[in-house]
Amino acid sequence: MLSVMHLAQLNIGHLRAPVDSAELAEFVALLEPLNDLADRSPGFVWRLKESEEDPTATVTHDYGDHLLVNFSVWESRDALWNYVYRSGHLEVLRRRREWFHRVAEPYTVMWWIPEGHIPALDEGMRRLERLRAEGPGPEAFTFKDSYASSEAANLPAAAEATK
Repeated sequence: MLSVMHLAQLNIGHLRAPVDSAELAEFVALLEPLNDLADRSPGFVWRLKESEEDPTATVTHDYGDHLLVNFSVWESRDALWNYVYRSGHLEVLRRRREWFHRVAEPYTVMWWIPEGHIPALDEGMRRLERLRAEGPGPEAFTFKDSYASSEAANLPAAAEATK
């Protein structure tokens, strides 16, 4: 019997300035409504938060200054797609060059996880590095090269996570 799989996604962005700078004030002001929209979107499961009290707090980590991390879990690829490209998120996404540096390497990665599993940030960063090093595959992919959850459910990593 196949277990129910959810889609984990990580995307990172290199900010043009410190998050508390005037240059990023408009972006920071958009964080609360965007996070609220994500939390209320059909198919949303979980997202990494720095603070339950401050909806504008960005995730602190050891992966470099000015690196913004967005890490979440969704019930399906379509649920994530609808949030990213068919909601108010799209207008903010279109403005990303105002706040983030352009990068030549992949900055987003997705992979299937068993329902109920909450991945750690270091797992997401390893998946992103795998995508950068090896290209897309069932264990690290993008919207462009996505894999069905049934394919991922047969991978040793997914089977191990369900134990």
